[in-house]
Amino acid sequence: MRPILMKGHERPLTFLKYNREGDLLFSCAKDHNPTVWFADNGERLGTYRGHNGAVWCCDVSRDSMRLITGSADQTAKLWNVQSGTYLFTFNFESPARSVDFSVGDKLAVITTDPFMGHTSAIHVKRIARDPADQTSESVHILKKPQGRINRAVWGPLNETIISAGEDSIIRIWDSETGKLLKESDIEIGHKKAITSLVKSSDGSHFLTGSHDKSAKLWDIRTLTLIKTYLTERPVNAVTMSPLLDHVVLGGGQDASAVTTTDHRAGKFEAKFYDKILQEEIGGVKGHFGPINALAFNPDGKSFSSGGEDGYVRLHHFDPDYFHIKI
Repeated sequence: MRPILMKGHERPLTFLKYNREGDLLFSCAKDHNPTVWFADNGERLGTYRGHNGAVWCCDVSRDSMRLITGSADQTAKLWNVQSGTYLFTFNFESPARSVDFSVGDKLAVITTDPFMGHTSAIHVKRIARDPADQTSESVHILKKPQGRINRAVWGPLNETIISAGEDSIIRIWDSETGKLLKESDIEIGHKKAITSLVKSSDGSHFLTGSHDKSAKLWDIRTLTLIKTYLTERPVNAVTMSPLLDHVVLGGGQDASAVTTTDHRAGKFEAKFYDKILQEEIGGVKGHFGPINALAFNPDGKSFSSGGEDGYVRLHHFDPDYFHIKI
């Protein structure tokens, strides 16, 4: 398996997202310019210019026509995927950290950071079919003093919103009323900040990664803990194969300690775990710094990783990957 090295960002990667067909890969980084690539050969298609702060997160609509991005410049923007023009800007009073389209793309959930006296918040916005009709008013704003929310996604049938972040607790909210429905148990939950959260392809469970050097698999409706995957370094990114029972974790130590280790020490590999047995089955080395973003192609035949080193690495699996036996 030879990786394709994609160099387009000047600064560390923050997020990776494939479209539903799996032919396009969107990358966000601290260099203000979200970028879109061909997912098969890693060719750069274009960049989305308009933010003037780090871009933390993105999502793409089901028909691959719209892109939404959240940035440290205190805005979230809607873009036309093909032309690269931005259609609308949502302005906030603090950095926009996480964005996620609902099923059907009629709503988006956007989280904003605690900043200058503002607490963190989860905003639900209507997304108009026609950009000319787009407004910036929120359907709901969910607030609860809880530190930074690193990720918020829609639950089944858009009935709930699942959020997780710095206070290490996962919360499930009713998206209609804004009421808090469930919180993860402190005893079995993460012990440090949750950095990443990804849903399974069927939407029945989700995976969280944390600075406590573990990843956990949860039932999306009941918030029951299903599995825990232990590693020896803080986890910054998690993803799940849509095809096989594989979980991938990426991370690394704090930025302050990065220069003290050699990349060959294998500190920055993407680690593969058996989803059921919770055992490590392999790793993919390559990045010269912590892995900040991971994404699986929806067809399960390739995955990509984004690092502190500014590179996106695209890995197409060899045929024998699909026959790994434990």
